[in-house]
Amino acid sequence: MGWHACVECCGSHTGQVCQQQRSPTPLHFLLHVGTTHADTIHSPSLRLTKTWRSELKISPPVSQLIQWKEPKKTAAVFGLSLLVLVSVATLSVISVVSYLLLTCLCVTITFRVYKSVIQAVQKSDEGHPFRSLLERDISVSSESVRLLADRALVHLNLFSSQTRRLLLVEDLVDSLKLAAVMWMMTYIGSVFNGVTILILADIILFSAPLIYQKKKTQIDRYIELVRSKVEESLHK
Repeated sequence: MGWHACVECCGSHTGQVCQQQRSPTPLHFLLHVGTTHADTIHSPSLRLTKTWRSELKISPPVSQLIQWKEPKKTAAVFGLSLLVLVSVATLSVISVVSYLLLTCLCVTITFRVYKSVIQAVQKSDEGHPFRSLLERDISVSSESVRLLADRALVHLNLFSSQTRRLLLVEDLVDSLKLAAVMWMMTYIGSVFNGVTILILADIILFSAPLIYQKKKTQIDRYIELVRSKVEESLHK
């Protein structure tokens, strides 16, 4: 890791600039994520949150979702996503979409009929039960489209440049790394298909942060042990 300037207060009034070396956390080492932000948090209980939100560019709502800040909402999203992926693994995409829309229609039609009967019995005039949703503006503005297009263009240009650099062997080491990864993916592809990998990724995405928060001390200790062993082997 590089050297970073920090300010330490000596006493209650005097401040001086010092240089200190920030050692990488175990998760930073395994993910090859360098900490360069000035507001890096060194507390072990906040390593995962800070790493994901600032280094891996995960938005705060997504970060709160996968860290089970709101258990009911996370459980609903996790269950629905897992159900859809398992359905896609067993059925065709057309069947899954059709079943989802059919289920949604059954719920909304049943609720509409129920509210209509209640209004007829009570002789009330509440109107359409989904009026607030029907009157809500869901149109996409041109500014939002341009913003999304600009962001997509940045990622597309980066992907194109990196792909060209790796395939045309601008850096031999990086190209060999890509070849090794693709060689490993051939074995993974022979065992799992794409949907199975997505199911495993979905389970890991929602379970790993929860397990880490509960067992972070033990996990950090084992990762630190692995990191030291790898460093020792590299120095030999």
